[in-house]
Amino acid sequence: MAAGDDPYAMSGMTDQEMKYLMVDKRVINDPTTQAQWASKKLIFVPHEVQGFVTASIKAEVGDEIEVQIEESGKRMRFHRDDCQKMNPPKFAKVEDMAELTCLNEASVLHNLKDRYYSGLIYTYSGLFCVVVNPYKRLPIYTEKVIELYKGKKRHEVPPHVFAITDTAYRSMLQDREDQSILCTGESGAGKTENTKKVIQYLAYVAASSRTQQRTSVSNVHVQGIDERSHIMHRDINLGELENQLLQANPILEAFGNAKTIKNDNSSRFGKFIRINFDTSGYISGANIETYLLEKSRAIRQADQERCFHIFYQFLNGATAAQRKEFLLEDINNYRYLTKGQITVGGIDDAAEFRLTIEAMNIMGITPEEQSALLRIMSSVLLLGNMKFQQDRKSDQATLPDNTVAQKACHLLGLPVTAVTQAFLRPRIKVGRDYVTKAQTREQVEFAVEAISKACYERMFKWLVIRINKSLDRTKRQGASFIGILDIAGFEIFKVWPFHPGTVMRMNSFEQLCINYTNEKLQQLFNHTMFILEQEEYQREGIEWKFIDFGLDLQPTIDLLEKPMGILALLDEECWFPKATDKTFVDKLIAQHSTHPKFEKPDFRAEADFSMIHYAGKVDYSANQWLMKNMDPLNENVVSLLQTSSDPFVAAIWKDVAMAVLSEIVGLGAADGGDTMFGARTRKGMFRTVSQLYKEQLAKLMATLRNTNPNFVRCIIPNHEKKAGKIDSPLVLEQLRCNGVLEGIRICRQGFPNRILFQEFRQRYEILTPNAIPRGFMDGKKAVEKMINALELDPNLYRVGQSKIFFRAGVLAHLEEERDLKLTDIIVTFQALCRGMLARRAFYRRTQQQSAIRVIQRNCAAYLKLRNWSWWRLFTKVKPLLQVTGQEEKVHTLENEMMKFKDSYERQKQETEEMERKYAQIIEEKSILAEQLQAETEMCAEAEESRLRLSQKKEELEDILHDIELRMEEEEEKVAAMHDERKKFTQTIQDLEEQLEEEESVRQRLQLEKVSVDAKLKKYEEDIAIQDDANQKLNKEKRSLEERLNEVSSSLVEEEEKSKQLTKLKNKYESIIADLEERLRKEQQARQELEKIKRRLDSEIADLKEQLNEKRQQVEELQSQLARREEEIQGALQRVDEEGVAKFTIQKQMREMSNQIQELAEDLDTERDARQKAEKQKKDLNEELEALKTELEDSLDTTAAVQDLRVKREDELKDLKGTIEKNQKTYETQVADMRSKHQQQMEQFNEELENVRKTRAQLEKTKGTLEAENQDLANDLKQVQMAKQESERKRKQAEAAISELNIKLAELERIKSDQGDKISKNTTELDSLSTQLEAADTKNIQLSQKLSSLEAQLADAQEMVQEETRGKLAAQAKLRQENEEKELLKEKLEEDEDSKRLLEKQVQDLQQKIVEVKKKAEEDAKNNEALDDYKKKASREMETLQGQLEETRAAADRLDKSRKKLQAEVDDCNMELEKQRSSVLNAEKKQRKFDALLAEEKAHSERLLQDKELIEKESRDKETKILNLQRELEEIRDRFEQLERQKAAQQRELEDLYSSKDDAGKSAHELEKLKRNLSEQVESQRLQIEELEDELQASEDAKLRLEVNMQAMKAQFDRDLAGRDDAVEESKKSLIRQLREMEAELEDERKQRGTAVNARKKLEGDIKDMEQQVEGATRMKDDAIKQYKKIQAQMKDFGRELDEARMSRDEMQAQFKENEKRLKNLETDNLKLQEDLAAAERGRRNAEAERDELQDELGSNTTGKSALLDEKRKLEARISQLEDELDDEQGANADLLDKARKATMQYEQCQTDLQSERSVTQKLETQRMQLERQNKDMKEKLSELEGQIRTRTKATIAALEGKVSNLEEQLDLETKERNTLQRANRRLEKKLKEQAIQAEDERRHADQYKEQVDKMNARVKALKRQVDEAEEEVTRMNAQKRKIQRDLDDQIELNESASREISQLKKYSRDSRVLGNRRPSARSSATRSVLSMRSNISPLDDEDDDEEDEANKTNDTTA
Repeated sequence: MAAGDDPYAMSGMTDQEMKYLMVDKRVINDPTTQAQWASKKLIFVPHEVQGFVTASIKAEVGDEIEVQIEESGKRMRFHRDDCQKMNPPKFAKVEDMAELTCLNEASVLHNLKDRYYSGLIYTYSGLFCVVVNPYKRLPIYTEKVIELYKGKKRHEVPPHVFAITDTAYRSMLQDREDQSILCTGESGAGKTENTKKVIQYLAYVAASSRTQQRTSVSNVHVQGIDERSHIMHRDINLGELENQLLQANPILEAFGNAKTIKNDNSSRFGKFIRINFDTSGYISGANIETYLLEKSRAIRQADQERCFHIFYQFLNGATAAQRKEFLLEDINNYRYLTKGQITVGGIDDAAEFRLTIEAMNIMGITPEEQSALLRIMSSVLLLGNMKFQQDRKSDQATLPDNTVAQKACHLLGLPVTAVTQAFLRPRIKVGRDYVTKAQTREQVEFAVEAISKACYERMFKWLVIRINKSLDRTKRQGASFIGILDIAGFEIFKVWPFHPGTVMRMNSFEQLCINYTNEKLQQLFNHTMFILEQEEYQREGIEWKFIDFGLDLQPTIDLLEKPMGILALLDEECWFPKATDKTFVDKLIAQHSTHPKFEKPDFRAEADFSMIHYAGKVDYSANQWLMKNMDPLNENVVSLLQTSSDPFVAAIWKDVAMAVLSEIVGLGAADGGDTMFGARTRKGMFRTVSQLYKEQLAKLMATLRNTNPNFVRCIIPNHEKKAGKIDSPLVLEQLRCNGVLEGIRICRQGFPNRILFQEFRQRYEILTPNAIPRGFMDGKKAVEKMINALELDPNLYRVGQSKIFFRAGVLAHLEEERDLKLTDIIVTFQALCRGMLARRAFYRRTQQQSAIRVIQRNCAAYLKLRNWSWWRLFTKVKPLLQVTGQEEKVHTLENEMMKFKDSYERQKQETEEMERKYAQIIEEKSILAEQLQAETEMCAEAEESRLRLSQKKEELEDILHDIELRMEEEEEKVAAMHDERKKFTQTIQDLEEQLEEEESVRQRLQLEKVSVDAKLKKYEEDIAIQDDANQKLNKEKRSLEERLNEVSSSLVEEEEKSKQLTKLKNKYESIIADLEERLRKEQQARQELEKIKRRLDSEIADLKEQLNEKRQQVEELQSQLARREEEIQGALQRVDEEGVAKFTIQKQMREMSNQIQELAEDLDTERDARQKAEKQKKDLNEELEALKTELEDSLDTTAAVQDLRVKREDELKDLKGTIEKNQKTYETQVADMRSKHQQQMEQFNEELENVRKTRAQLEKTKGTLEAENQDLANDLKQVQMAKQESERKRKQAEAAISELNIKLAELERIKSDQGDKISKNTTELDSLSTQLEAADTKNIQLSQKLSSLEAQLADAQEMVQEETRGKLAAQAKLRQENEEKELLKEKLEEDEDSKRLLEKQVQDLQQKIVEVKKKAEEDAKNNEALDDYKKKASREMETLQGQLEETRAAADRLDKSRKKLQAEVDDCNMELEKQRSSVLNAEKKQRKFDALLAEEKAHSERLLQDKELIEKESRDKETKILNLQRELEEIRDRFEQLERQKAAQQRELEDLYSSKDDAGKSAHELEKLKRNLSEQVESQRLQIEELEDELQASEDAKLRLEVNMQAMKAQFDRDLAGRDDAVEESKKSLIRQLREMEAELEDERKQRGTAVNARKKLEGDIKDMEQQVEGATRMKDDAIKQYKKIQAQMKDFGRELDEARMSRDEMQAQFKENEKRLKNLETDNLKLQEDLAAAERGRRNAEAERDELQDELGSNTTGKSALLDEKRKLEARISQLEDELDDEQGANADLLDKARKATMQYEQCQTDLQSERSVTQKLETQRMQLERQNKDMKEKLSELEGQIRTRTKATIAALEGKVSNLEEQLDLETKERNTLQRANRRLEKKLKEQAIQAEDERRHADQYKEQVDKMNARVKALKRQVDEAEEEVTRMNAQKRKIQRDLDDQIELNESASREISQLKKYSRDSRVLGNRRPSARSSATRSVLSMRSNISPLDDEDDDEEDEANKTNDTTA
């Protein structure tokens, strides 16, 4: 099957549920079974009980085959033709038996049995489905199964009746062709249950109301009545069509089904359920037609059978009130229930009665109607209890006790006396008077039984009509229908022994009708399957040999229904008064004794005649056939029933007219010479039951022929109704009768799949994209091109005239290829999309990676330079330099300017965006206003249309009023006609009375009889004329009804359109309500956010502390998880060690099993030897006895004979001695072997028990470990959830802190102003740089902590993954151990198979011994031949006779072998076709390759030829060009010569003029010369013009040639380039094909290599498995040790878990408290998030600015100013964000205005809706009134007759004109409705766009919220840095104050020092004498300077050292 994997997994069904639907392919495809089948040579041989059994071929002797039966091991011989081939194991339990390679009866039976024993009851048999009754419940009818089969193709799902139903449903929708599903088979085969499943599937799939609750039908498949209790569902909505359709079945089963011998729920009537569907595939209605209810079952039943189910349900399930109301008694008191209370297994009649009543309630049957039905049933039972007696004096019957009659009459509403009088002494009309006639007891009882049967039958027919009325209440016309036929199955009853008080069960009139129906259905099956199929092949022009399958049932049908057939003779006998059943049988035998299908029974048989049906020979008893066919009733009782006081009784008997029972009732049964109720009626007065049934059946067959039939063949497996048992002969007989094998064969040989050309091209053109050229092409040619492109085998398809035909399975293959093609296209599309997304992500990642590398490089450089002393010196000295500081300041100012510019541009862009959005919103507002205006206009138009409709309705009402007035007039006329008719009827009655009088005196007045006959004929002609008139009136009435129906249907369509409009309005109302709710929710959310903001400030500190505590707890849990993971790994290691130990134990077990097998083989050999010896002994004894007899017979007492005797006796003694010795030795050996075997078996059992115990312990430990792992995983999940919640709360707290930081920022501004004044000091810059470094170090530490936390999380996740891996590894090891166990089992089975083979060999040896014995006997016979020579003649005669018999048997066998060989030939042909197709495919590929090569070669040759031709043409053209050029030059030369001549002539003329005077010539001569010259000039001028024309033409030709040459050269170059490309592409394709061919060759070589190496691999795997077993035993020991360690560790873990749980509970309590606080904070935070939604864009800018500032602070000393600038920018940004928030609030206010307007519009729409609803309600009421009026009109029209013809024509014409006007008005209304619908669609689109815009705005708001959160976090970080900077500023201020004080001191010291210096200068000036004291003065001065410097600032050690060195140098210089 093609679809076996994904659909079932996707359907959600388990393997246990799929067990009853499909086969496990792993079991079927087992290579061991394949090898076993190949080695044994299995075949099928016939068997008496099992039909066919499997056997293996042992020898072939001529035409006979010696086989060994597999089950019993018995050897038998069969003729070759009796044996049948067996299919390979891969075809076991095949789903479609058409796929079998060997198609024969045995294979089909074997396949059905295997599937049935596996629980698979459905099997495909070609085009139909075979069902075997399971007799048990199967879970294959649930809603899951229905979903599995819904919309699937047949080959995608397992066989099922749902699949057949779905194909019928889909083909009905696609092809618009009516379908029928025919469930056929014998009684008890499961037809009724399968029809219920078909209805269930259709009700589920095609339900019109999808939202309502569906009926859930039970999944029970018991083929009996017990399933009816599961069909109903208690929660079904009353009135739903599908539910009522499902509930119709239980009602009909209760009233029409009964228990028979073969079936517990046998349908005793036939039904054809016709389910109508509309164009969209939904159920629009249903109709049920019934056939031939077996009403005789209501009064008597056979042994082990019951009456109809409803009687037992009613009597067992009626309440006390019902028993009192319906006068019920004990069930055993009713005479009609002949066997009393008979129970059926698994059925509760009381519960079934309740379910039946519930089904009738669902069907809409009122309680009054239900009580009427129950009254009828009770009255029928009571009529049977009426006891009549025979009067002793006369034959008159009497009723001594009328209490039962009173009860029955009370229930029926009849007078008791009148009823008893009508039964006992009915009135009969004799002449003109009525006479009472005495009735015997038998006649009265027969009349009561007839009335009882008729009551029940009429009640059943009323019930069917009532159900049809409920099912067809929708008034919707179905586009197509599916008919389900469930008719009584073929019945063959055997003769039952007659006991007193019981009924003998024979095949009677009912069985004949049932079998006649089944014969017609089987003929339909044969016709559709075989004849129509082949006729279509011939019609389409396909080559086909007509095959006759020998299944024509027409002779049997002709025997039944043709003139002078059985039914025709039965009708003929009913007309004769003296006819009896015996005369009917005699006439039958005389007429049809020679018919091949009719047989006369044996004189000892109880049957009257026999017929050969397709299902076998049936014996019929013709007892009471005439009475059953006429079905007579008592006229007096019928008239009383018609006038009953009970309206229900009168209604069901209403159709019996005065001419009693014109169709159903007949009075032709005679008792002696007179009828039962008086004189016989005339011919033509009634119709028999057989005629009615024949007409019904003809209609049914006509409808079935007009549909596409789908067959379900039901098969009964056994007559015991046992599950899991198959009676093979019974099933084989059904298969032969049903034509299963022939159906499979025609499916295999024919072309079952067909498709039109257009559909094939439309569906499969995707597989051949470039095969069909563009433009129009004939369908047949297009299909042929597609087929050639698909490279299909010609044997797999045939192309007809309008369709293409395929063999079975080809279309499924094409569908799979199409699905693969579509998946490839979609996969490539998805791959392109994913590739684009992946490239985008990769580009983003590369950018991130490069940025990270730059940051890392800068950080690494800073970390290297941070502790370098020179870098410190550089950072300290650089700020002292003023130049560098100025440059930096300029640089910073420029940067600030750039930033301000960027921020200004961004703000400008944002403002432009906001303006653009505002403009868009205004446009949308205007659009919405236009839409609202359009909607109001549409509403106005709708109101106008409504007014028009109301006006039209009033006009229609006026028309109807006129029609009613006319109808009243016509009714008056009809009444007059009725009066005339009554007069005519009175006259007819009078005439009938006269006829009856004449018939009473017929013998005396024959002449009067002739005249009366003539009068009768006249009256009959008058009646025929009146009948014709009535028929014409009826036709006119039908036409009127049809027109009225059309009008009503148009009204229904208008109502549906109005409903659609109301639905659209409801949709719009719901959309507006949703928008209002969203606005309200947004307002509430804003209010809540404001509250949350107020609460957050107080709870931030608490949350921080809780977060720290939770982090500590997470770290502790992670450490605990690490410990647990280590412990789990140790446990897994122990488990591995235990597996090794287990492996060693299994190896030991294998060795012991091998030893056991060897011992068993030794035992077998010893036994064989002993048997051989015993056989030899027996043979020798037999030979001895034979020799003795021969010696005694022979009288020869020669010496030679005595010597032989002595020798043989000696040999006998020796043999006896050897035999005794051998026996003793064998016995001793056998005893030793037995003892050894028992010891070894005991050891093995002990070891096995130990292994099982250890395995159980390991499984327990494994379960505990898994449970603990699950607990740990759950704890981890909880901790992670808590961590996530804490992080979320931490974020919220940080957001609150950010708000506080904003407040702190304001304070910092003030501090920054003060800091600007102090910024002059250089020391402040140093301190700021150190602080920045500290901040950087802190940031680095925080990042390290974050990375460590992330690493810990990653480690925890890795630990969890490792745990899951360990679990998976343990599970994998367990699976490996299970697989090893299965391998061991398979090895044991192989050993058993080898043992069986040895036993077979022993049997072969025994057969050889027998043959040796035979040879010895032949030798003895040769000795006897001398004595028996005289008897040869007689023996030869006997042999000749035997040879004759053998030749006859051989001829029969040859016939069988011919048939068998024909089947085998067919199978071989199928295989050959498959092989040929594969060979043809390979040859096609080769041919294609060769063709491609040839085409390329030819192409290259063509190119060369074209090239040569083009070169030739170019050469020719070049020569032409040269010639033309030469001609041009010549023409030019001529032209020049002519010009020269002209010039010379002109000169001559001038000379002449000049020499005129000199020459002295006369003027006359000059004039002559002048004329001559002028003529010459003109001629030359003409020549010159001609030459110029030729020159121009030649130049034009030259230009054309040059242009053509250039074009030819360009085209030639293009052709060459294209051909080169084509050549290259062809070469590439050829190279590709070569590579593919080489790859295929390599694949084949690899496959051969793999096939060769497979055996080696298997041997290596066996060795590896043995090593694994040893390792498993080792692992087992280690696992036991580790298990103990794990137990100790698990205890510790348990303690730790308890502690962790305690801590977790505490944390949960804390969490609850925190959550309470957080809820308050969250409400405030949500408000803040909405307010700061627009701050996200600023956050990104701030991040970029912050990163730049951090880099500048790290490199520059002017960080303080940068921070202050950042603060200012942030403040400006915050102000901008606040402005944006204000703008958004303004936008929200606009949205609120819009919402208010929308609410106003919504209210307007509501008012319009209410008005339209009121109008629609009025229209509905008017429609109901119109329908009622239409019904009344129909009833009145039905009474029109006779003379109304002329008037009705005029009214019809008027009505037609009005109807046409109405139709035109309806068309206008439909157009208006269409325009309204279009406008509504536009509005829907606009509303959808508005909803999409609202969703986009929500998304933007969410994004803004996220951005605000991130900004808050970053603002918090900045605030922290600002706090630290403030602290540092305070410190710097303190240091500054100290420095200021020091400076003041130093200034004072400097002043004192300057004073001293001045004094010293004075001293130096005054006293120069003191020169020797200068050095000391200098040193003191220097000392004072040094002391001043030391007081000014504390210098570094290095500066002090430098100053000391300077002092030293000064001293030395001094």
